Amino acid sequence: MPTGDVQLSRFDKVAGCAPVSSILVFDKPIDDPADTIMRALSRALVHYPPISGRLAAGAEGGEVIACTGEGQGVLFVSASASCAVDGVLPPALLKDLFVQYPQEFCCRHADPLLLMQVTEFSCGGFAVGVSWNHALADGAGMGQFLQAVAELACGMSAPSVAPVRSDGLVLAAHPRGMAAADFASAELTRDLAYLDLTIPESFISRVKAEVSAGLGEPCTVFEAVVAVLWRCRARAVISDVDPERPASLVFGCNVRGPVGAPGGYYGNCLVAESVVAAVANGDIKDIVKLIKIAKQKIHDNIRSGDVVDPVVRQPLGYSTLLVSSWRNLGLEAPDFGGGTPARVVWYVPQVFMPVLIICPPCKGHNGVNVSGYIVKKGHVDAFLHELATTSLNPGCGHGQ
Repeated sequence: MPTGDVQLSRFDKVAGCAPVSSILVFDKPIDDPADTIMRALSRALVHYPPISGRLAAGAEGGEVIACTGEGQGVLFVSASASCAVDGVLPPALLKDLFVQYPQEFCCRHADPLLLMQVTEFSCGGFAVGVSWNHALADGAGMGQFLQAVAELACGMSAPSVAPVRSDGLVLAAHPRGMAAADFASAELTRDLAYLDLTIPESFISRVKAEVSAGLGEPCTVFEAVVAVLWRCRARAVISDVDPERPASLVFGCNVRGPVGAPGGYYGNCLVAESVVAAVANGDIKDIVKLIKIAKQKIHDNIRSGDVVDPVVRQPLGYSTLLVSSWRNLGLEAPDFGGGTPARVVWYVPQVFMPVLIICPPCKGHNGVNVSGYIVKKGHVDAFLHELATTSLNPGCGHGQ
């Protein structure tokens, strides 16, 4: 196995050492899933040696991924559950489907960069829970790696995509956007409720059609879902007491294309941008326009070579919604022999800022699956009421 240090890009440093978790749930059985996947994982690590490494202090300062090949590797756990894969998995079960890092919000240098758990259900289905250090990879990078593991599990001699972890163009890029320090200084929010929702496809199609007609340009699923949920959340949290109070949105954007990252690059290539606006009374098409402007700003900054620098923003806290889309990243693609995942779930036992994950589609569900800690427990009913009301009349502002 190759050894040496892998330099962290600015994207990796901005991502920080926060743990990320994803649970891939498969409803079709395969023969001995834990052993099959463990063997394939071992073979995949030969092609992806940095994933077996550890964070360490670099010779010239800063952090690197040290690949010594000695006393390193990933943590693998096999487990079983006396229940079947059926519909929405409750948080009480989700928390047992992946291995958590010893420290909830920060990975240490001594910790493996990847933790994996394979859980077999009584029905024959199984779950692959993956936790990783965000400095190693973003969602697209981890999706690529899991696809490689799946291909090897199905008998391929090598992954179909040749992996790249260190690339000159990515190392030279200086993305301007939100940095880890922005989140480290955030005001902590307690008592957030975990929600797992499916937004009907018919509703999303109506929103996209109305927005496209109003703006004269296409509206993506991401823009429609985020605009609706951001406005519903603002209404539920702010209510009618202060409808003009600004709410903030922070979302990530994969910039492999604008940066020129090569095919197979699996390190971080993600930039976060923020939008602050009074959206409780806003029209959906106007909110989508704000999101489009922020997305364009990310691409403009990449092209101009702007660097990460302090930007005066509204302090992050309960008025802020963090959004990440896991659609089209490859997390929904791995097939270990029985078919692709029935669903991909994001879950952590506790967070201290509102987080929304747009997940890959669930099999058998005609809609967009979202999960996360969107509002406090005391605001859940108001949020769900706003969402139900909006689904009847998506475009109008509050009270119209």
